[in-house]
Amino acid sequence: MGATTLTDQILIRAYLDGDEKSFEILLNRNKDRVFGYILSKIKNYDLANDIFQDVFIKVIRTLKKGSYNEEGKFLPWVLTISHNLVIDHFRRNKKMPTISETSFVNEDFDIFSVLKLTDRNAEDEIIKVQIEEELTDLIELLPIDQKEVLFKRIFKEMSFKDIAEEKDISINTALGRMRYALINLRKIIDQKEICLHH
Repeated sequence: MGATTLTDQILIRAYLDGDEKSFEILLNRNKDRVFGYILSKIKNYDLANDIFQDVFIKVIRTLKKGSYNEEGKFLPWVLTISHNLVIDHFRRNKKMPTISETSFVNEDFDIFSVLKLTDRNAEDEIIKVQIEEELTDLIELLPIDQKEVLFKRIFKEMSFKDIAEEKDISINTALGRMRYALINLRKIIDQKEICLHH
């Protein structure tokens, strides 16, 4: 059988049975997508490469522990790990992009901006849904005004201009509520000592 006919699951099983070559095939098959995803968020080749190495160390550890769920698809799982490590990187460096008064003009703002998924393919959608579910629980803890603006901006993808018009408030008020919502979200996350993916 050629390498191309081997599914990810077969390769994983072979690797766990001691065939190191199988993991190499698995890695080569998926590395471009995974590295491309990390680079699109980090925008720094060397840093992205560091995170890429960490991702595969974590992948190997999880596989060896027997914690990998056979039901899942390998690539979306690796992309989820990549996403989590990217979030960790931003949290560690306290460089979460903040919202600015100009955000509503060019519409470039999204939750922690790193959660913006570039090419909307099936794997990205899976990750997006997971993050949105986890975020929704935290957003429920926010004051109603802040919660409304955050929800409309992130989940309904409305512009601040449209939110302001719909709620009959100024754009600055909408921006202010969003800013406080993010500040409070981070406080909630810190208080609960959770990352978005735990």
